[in-house]
Amino acid sequence: MTKKLQVYFSDGAWRSLQNLMGENGSPSPTLNALLESVSSHDIRPVVARTTVSIPFVLDRVSAGFPSPANDYIDRSIDLNEFLIDNQSATFIVEVNSLSMFNAGIDVGDQLIVDRSLNAHDGEIVIALVDNEFTVKRLIITPQETYLKAENPEYSDIHFLDGQELQIWGVVTSIIKPLRKRK
Repeated sequence: MTKKLQVYFSDGAWRSLQNLMGENGSPSPTLNALLESVSSHDIRPVVARTTVSIPFVLDRVSAGFPSPANDYIDRSIDLNEFLIDNQSATFIVEVNSLSMFNAGIDVGDQLIVDRSLNAHDGEIVIALVDNEFTVKRLIITPQETYLKAENPEYSDIHFLDGQELQIWGVVTSIIKPLRKRK
């Protein structure tokens, strides 16, 4: 099991996972259930191997009449710095349902998720519900905390007494391919 964990998590996150282990070195029931539900293509670590500078255009892009953008290239941005605040706690998941369609999240989109962030009301989160990952909007009211689907064809997830909501991370960005790669 140790070798499998190291594939999914960087060294910084590995230390945090060790803290979840029991006194005798066995995983907690929650961690064990989670690990059994994860396959190699469910979670990918974000590893900044190289820095790729992409030209950054200062001017906003018009959706109407085109403008010569090359005249306005001023600097470059590093996508690792732009998209990732905490590399050791960040991972990517691929969406496989339309439950968040009205939030702009579609099947095949890649979500960048940061485990180090505390989730707040209205944020989109990755949660573990009945040993399965789901992406939903976190809603916190005085009466209840629940997960809201952003598609009327899908049900919100409300929790019964004793049922536990586990937030696995906060979605910080969406990678949405507009053109298929060859």
